[in-house]
Amino acid sequence: MITMIAAAGENNELGKDNDLVWHLPDDFKRFKQLTTGHHIIMGRKTFESFPKLLPNRTHIVITRNTAYQKEGIIVVHTLEDALKVVKDDDQPFIIGGGEIYALGMEHSHRIELTRVHGTFEADAFFPLIPKEDWQLVASEFHDTDDRHAYAFTYETWEKKTQD
Repeated sequence: MITMIAAAGENNELGKDNDLVWHLPDDFKRFKQLTTGHHIIMGRKTFESFPKLLPNRTHIVITRNTAYQKEGIIVVHTLEDALKVVKDDDQPFIIGGGEIYALGMEHSHRIELTRVHGTFEADAFFPLIPKEDWQLVASEFHDTDDRHAYAFTYETWEKKTQD
């Protein structure tokens, strides 16, 4: 079961200048809870946006650069190669960025999307979710509070089975 996990604004904004454009502590907690103990697949720019390796997760970084190496990660050059690496994980996650999400759409079975209720200046975007292929199966709204400047909704999408 391959899951894409992301937070995106109302117009599918993911971030700008290789950084998030909001700070949602509860979303970070949910991301950690869901991905801990699993493989996380990401592009190089997403990986390089982290201050350090995320604990208790296997980092798989997709890059076109055949010389790219960093301690503590597995480097691959295609999403297909990344999917071979995670074949024994029952719940690997694709965690970004925009290009990797676009490639991952056809391979994924579930999307855990935090829809941030706002519009933002961005240079990276989550792909449109084709409603003919996906259905929303769960939704949980969170309002603004003293730690969250934006309201958001956790959405779980599952790929429709093909008859």
